[in-house]
Parts: sequence; C-alpha cells; structure tokens
Amino acid sequence: MGIPSTEIPTPGGLVSKNSHIATLVERHTRYVMLVKVTRKDTQTVIIALTEHAKKLPAELYKSLTWDRGKELVGHKQFTLATNIDVYFCDPQSPWQRGSNENLNGLLRQYFTKGTDLSVHSQAHLNKMARQLNERPRKILEFETPAERFNACVASTGGDREQKVDCSNEKNYRIVVTG
Repeated sequence: MGIPSTEIPTPGGLVSKNSHIATLVERHTRYVMLVKVTRKDTQTVIIALTEHAKKLPAELYKSLTWDRGKELVGHKQFTLATNIDVYFCDPQSPWQRGSNENLNGLLRQYFTKGTDLSVHSQAHLNKMARQLNERPRKILEFETPAERFNACVASTGGDREQKVDCSNEKNYRIVVTG
C-alpha cells in the first residue's frame, strides 16, 4: 500500500502474501496513519479507510487523492460516509502523490520485500506510525510530523499565533496509492 490534503496509498504498494497495509499521509505535516487491511476488495478497503478517516479533525480532512486501483471503485460510498471529497491521480504520475512515495520508502525500512504483513496487528502499526511521526524531517525544518500536526490542530481551534497555516484546503489531500 501506499501512503496517503492527505495522501492515502491503497493495498498495492506494501503487499505480501495476500496481506495489505493502507497508509494515510497528511501532505502539509507529513503526519502518518497506517491501516491494517485484511483484503483488497472495495468493501474492506472503504470500511477500513472510513474508520480511520473519522479519527482526524474534520477541519483537516478536506479531500482524499487516490490512485486508480480497482479496490477504490466504491469511492462514492467513502465520500457519503465521511463528507470528504475524493480525487484521483493521473495514470503513471507518481509525482502527484510524492508524500506517499516518500512514505513507502520509509516503510521499506520496517517491511522488506516479501514480509508477511498479516502478522502485524493494528496496535503494532500504530506504534510504527508513532515512530514515523516522531522522526524529524528536513522538509519540515527538522520538526516532526507530530509537532506540525499538533500545531495545525491547535490552529483550527482559533489560535492565530501558530506557525502552521491550516486554512489552505489544498494542503489537506489524502492520496491512496497502490
């Protein structure tokens, strides 16, 4: 699966032995959520992503950008359940989901090719996401995604003194990649 403004990768990038992990990446802060997906069918993916999408503040979750995988044909169901607009990347255009591509590279440090992803619980994936979110990033001026995300959430509560501008809807897309 890929990693997925928020970018969300689908169960295609990190797949092994019929096991899948969907990734959600908020583009502006690089905040990561990893979602255990038991199967790659539309219903399973949509339900898993819907449950996790509802964990983010609505102010930050304006849109979702998906790749063109078959498991996402139920995107209208996702939009109805979450009130999040869905967009699709152009075919063969990985630069349209750069945050996700970068996350896939980071995840390969944890999951080498051929890893059986089904043995990892959601709790373990949450721990891994926490590690990634507490890792300073050059693109964030060596702040962590967690620091940026927390500042962004705080700024949606009316605190205008925050460094992070969360008012630009285009910053919060979720990309699902496969």
